[in-house]
Amino acid sequence: MSARAQSRRAPAPATYPVRTEEDLLTVRHAVRAATVEVGFGLVDQTRVVTAASELARNAYVHGGGGTVTLEYPHEPSGRRGLRLVVKDDGPGIADLDAALTDGFTTGTGLGHGLGGARRLMDEFTVRTGRGEGTVVVATRWTVR
Repeated sequence: MSARAQSRRAPAPATYPVRTEEDLLTVRHAVRAATVEVGFGLVDQTRVVTAASELARNAYVHGGGGTVTLEYPHEPSGRRGLRLVVKDDGPGIADLDAALTDGFTTGTGLGHGLGGARRLMDEFTVRTGRGEGTVVVATRWTVR
């Protein structure tokens, strides 16, 4: 990570709606810019953008829309991160264990979305319930 990236204060959290196909593109661009801001290299930038794209698309397709919030956690040790908080008010995930399993799909996809996003990030939690919507919190750190 560059000295410039380390010396700057973390940006304020920003929330983006996920209601249209265009919103998905906006989220991708915002996440890409945020990964650069945090100081990720190209490989980690790609990992985070890919995870964000999968999670935002899930909120849009399966949750009927929602939001993606970008947060910038940091620790005194210098470790910085980018946290994605993806929320929807959809029906919830009926079987979370199955949804996290490769090959599981409720549509025409390959079934790598939720589990794939989890593998791309350092920390990953899901809160969901029937009729309660879903909240996914995923964080990638600059130093692991």
